Amino acid sequence: MAKLPLEGVRIADFTWVWAGPYCTLQLAHLGADVIRIETRTRPCVTRMLPPWPEGKPGLNRSGYFNQYNQGKRSLTLNYAKPGALEVARRLVETSDIATSNFAAGVMEKLGLGYEELRKLKPDLIMISLSGYGDTGPYREYVAYGPAQVPLAGLSSLTGYKGWPPMHTGFSYADPNAGVHGAFAVLAALYHRKKTGEGQYIDMSQWECAMGLLPEGILEYTMNGREPARDGNRDPLIAPHGVFPSKDRFENTSIMVDMWVSIVAADDAEFERLAGAIGHPELARDPRFNSAAARKRNEDELDAAVSAWTAQRSAAEAERILQAAGVAAAICAPNKFVSEDPHLKERGYWVYLDHPEVGVRQHCGIPWRMSRTEGEVRAPAPLIGQHTDEVLTQVLGYSAAEVARLRAAGALE
Repeated sequence: MAKLPLEGVRIADFTWVWAGPYCTLQLAHLGADVIRIETRTRPCVTRMLPPWPEGKPGLNRSGYFNQYNQGKRSLTLNYAKPGALEVARRLVETSDIATSNFAAGVMEKLGLGYEELRKLKPDLIMISLSGYGDTGPYREYVAYGPAQVPLAGLSSLTGYKGWPPMHTGFSYADPNAGVHGAFAVLAALYHRKKTGEGQYIDMSQWECAMGLLPEGILEYTMNGREPARDGNRDPLIAPHGVFPSKDRFENTSIMVDMWVSIVAADDAEFERLAGAIGHPELARDPRFNSAAARKRNEDELDAAVSAWTAQRSAAEAERILQAAGVAAAICAPNKFVSEDPHLKERGYWVYLDHPEVGVRQHCGIPWRMSRTEGEVRAPAPLIGQHTDEVLTQVLGYSAAEVARLRAAGALE
């Protein structure tokens, strides 16, 4: 196998929760040695979140944590104890990148701000993935993804007509910020390769989320109108939504309905859709023979499509419509995603033997590179699993020095 793109690059990872670890996960997938700094005195929130294998909680058993920390090493430090801060500084001195996602000023208060760290490592690249950035009146605000999504305006566009704003269903701002952060780090590495210069990256998770909805912002700034919430419908395209199928399945004693998503973006696609559902005449019907007409008569059109999908399984509807060249897909519950044959054939799922929970299915790497094919190299670490390894093999501490640090409580 060819050398991975970031092989030989080391990251001192001070991040926690989701946005920061998702950023460093991408870099670990690319071959970076990500050393995550943790503490047992205040474990990462995600170590304490379900799902738990067999329903048994534990700091090393969270499926959530184990997904987003694959391929990393864990070093535990308690900054309240003597010697811990020096360990962190020595780690940065041997690293190429330092990452954090605390609020503005937190790293400076710890003595680990960029201006201090660049004295140790002049070409250091450091990224702060804070909620609102290092400047501005919100810079010290507490930030979680579920607060940033509404503040970005996304919730104002999400919901059914006449309903209040709704959340997107999960903390979308976090992984979105993580991907943006990884991209920024790669750009900074490229710059350093050309110039020898490190730099500081001040990134706002909120601003990353705002980049997802230009239509809403532009509609207001250009036309002075707030876009109306309209469920799964599109302002211009019809049909555009999810349609009922005839099948259901049982999940923990609850019957779950199956749906199929269908979009026909132009006249040619709608003609193919009309033929596939056995009503080619709909493409010539004055109510549906143009995009504007279909939009005006969307309720009638959706009823016609629903009548067809309701007589079929979601899989059958997807198969027939895709064969006709229409964008259609099952609204797949997690059960179906985890068993999908396409993902299995592509080798997307990862099955690694974790020291505490054994072999579990996890999401893998979503890209395939022809010259530098990668793989998830290791399961997520146990908390503090690599503390001694990093101290002795990376930072050059002796066994006696490690023992003194441990006795002082610096490695908790």
